[in-house]
Amino acid sequence: MTSSLPKLALSALLVAGLAGCANMSETQQDTGKGAGIGAIAGALLGAATGGSQGATRGAVIGGALGAGGGYLWSQKMQEQKAAMERATVGTGVAVSQTADNRLKLDIPSDVSFATGRADISSSFAPILNQFATSLNQNQVTTVSIIGHTDSTGSDAINNPLSVDRANSARDYLVSRGIARNRIMTEGRGSREPIADNSNAQTRAKNRRVEIYVAEPAQR
Repeated sequence: MTSSLPKLALSALLVAGLAGCANMSETQQDTGKGAGIGAIAGALLGAATGGSQGATRGAVIGGALGAGGGYLWSQKMQEQKAAMERATVGTGVAVSQTADNRLKLDIPSDVSFATGRADISSSFAPILNQFATSLNQNQVTTVSIIGHTDSTGSDAINNPLSVDRANSARDYLVSRGIARNRIMTEGRGSREPIADNSNAQTRAKNRRVEIYVAEPAQR
């Protein structure tokens, strides 16, 4: 076990360093921290029961569980990702798999909502229609919809606007047959920019909606 401790310490430092990178999103930082905690706990348990090989195996398993947060990436999730990629070609919507095994749709303002408005735009509706279809094909999943604004205006305006946008997307999905209790909404106002707010072109990138789909691991 002694010989495995330096490697374990190095791994922990690397994970901790990744978790604290300034350019990581909040989700990525949480994932990194979870991976670090899981890796250390798994390595210690594995070393106690299986020596250095057990420590290595335990660190890998523990890190994966810590980072994954209990989410699965099943064949249905992969199929849903592929379907949304096809449905959003050329729209500017980014479709990705997150580090914690969620499907993410990043929807810019020129697709989702007009400036200062929370009603579903004509360009957003077809994407939500396809999304609703894909959700009905994997009904064990849950959905999180996060609304964001740029820094123009006060928090008194931006915070409720971001919530209203998330709720509008939720209500549209519900109207297409998705159970309301599958969907969580949240508005974060201007608190989590992904681009510089100092000029109009980059500021527009911060006016966005993020939709996450998760398939919880069976316990």
